[in-house]
Amino acid sequence: MMATAGRMAAAVLGTWTALVLLLLAPSLLPEQWHYYVYSPASVGLWMVAMLVAPVVTCAVAWRWIRTGGR
Repeated sequence: MMATAGRMAAAVLGTWTALVLLLLAPSLLPEQWHYYVYSPASVGLWMVAMLVAPVVTCAVAWRWIRTGGR
């Protein structure tokens, strides 16, 4: 049971890490692009993704979470 919770936590943290890196990646673009990349709509979609993406990740990786890849 603890291993399942650990794998689920790893999947959620991995998803959040990927989403944060995707949020920060456009900061390397020229300054003029930041208004379009970091618009309220795109940030709102990112915030929704922070809630929805871990659920999708856990659903897709459920076999690995439950059995540990065996």
